[in-house]
Amino acid sequence: MSTNIPCALTIAGSDSSGGAGIQADLKTFTVLGVYGASVITGITAQNTMGVRGVELVSEDMVRGQLEAVLEDLPIRAIKTGMLGSAGIVRTVADTLKHWPGIPLVIDPVMVSKSGHVLLESDAREAVLEHLCPMATVITPNLHEAGILAGMQVETPEDMMLAARRLAGFGPRYVVVKGGHLRGGRAADFVWDGNTGTFLWAPRVPTRHTHGTGCTFSAAIAAFLAMGDEIPRALRRAKSFITRAVTTAPGIGGGHGPVNQLCWLGQTCPEHVDGFNYTLLSDSDRDAAGDRDSNDKMRGKR
Repeated sequence: MSTNIPCALTIAGSDSSGGAGIQADLKTFTVLGVYGASVITGITAQNTMGVRGVELVSEDMVRGQLEAVLEDLPIRAIKTGMLGSAGIVRTVADTLKHWPGIPLVIDPVMVSKSGHVLLESDAREAVLEHLCPMATVITPNLHEAGILAGMQVETPEDMMLAARRLAGFGPRYVVVKGGHLRGGRAADFVWDGNTGTFLWAPRVPTRHTHGTGCTFSAAIAAFLAMGDEIPRALRRAKSFITRAVTTAPGIGGGHGPVNQLCWLGQTCPEHVDGFNYTLLSDSDRDAAGDRDSNDKMRGKR
C-alpha cells in the first residue's frame, strides 16, 4: 500500500541521553508527521552533564547507510548535524551529489553544550568547501558562525556580516542563531542573499536548552519535506523551538533537553515577530561589518 507521508533524513551523531543528535531529530520529525530515516555518523556517551566520549563511524559505513536510504526511500529533505571529521564531511557531500535536488539543511555542529569538541578543526574548511555549495539552509550559532566566517560574532551587526560572508560559500539561506546574544530576546538573523530578517522571541530563563540547534534544524527539514517554502519553514521552525524550550521538562542535573513533544497533535504556526532589513547598495553591503552599519540600513516591519 502506498502512502503520501513525507520522508526526511537526518545525518548526525547519536546522543545516549536522547536530548540532541539523531534522537532529537527523529522526535521532531515524528511530532510533525514526517517519517524519519537516519544515518549515524558517530556514537557519543553523554548525559545532561556533559560528553564522556565520542567514536566516529567509518566513512565507508556512512556512505553505505546513505546509499541504502536514498536508493529506497522517497526522501524529501535532508539535514546534517554532527559529522565529526573532514573525511565524513567529504563522504556525505560526494554521496549526496548523486541525489541532487533534495533540500539540504546544514547544522554545523562543532561543540557540545558542555564544551566537548564534536568537529575536528580541519573539517571546518571541508564544510565550507563541500557542503555549503549544496545547502538550502545553514544554521550556525554565534560560535559556529564566527569560526566559519573568520570573525567574532557577538552583536546583531556581527550576525548580519557573518551571514553575508557565509552566503558567499553558496547556501541559499543563512540563519545565524542568536540564542547566546545578550539581552532579553533570542534573535535569529535570516539572510537570503538580498534581504535580511531578524526573528525575535522572548528569551526563556532556563538552563534546559540541550538539543536546541538539532531540534530547530530538524524542524526546518521537516517543514521543507512537507512542502513549505523556505521562509515559511524557517518561521514555523522558530515557533517550534521557542515553545520546545519554554516547555522543557527539566530532566537531568545539567543542561536538560527541550520538549519536542509539546507540539504533538497540534499544528505549528509561523513565527510572526520579525523585522525586515534591506541593504541599500553594494557599497552598503561592504560596510555591513561596521558596528554602526545600522545607520546605513532601512528597516520595515
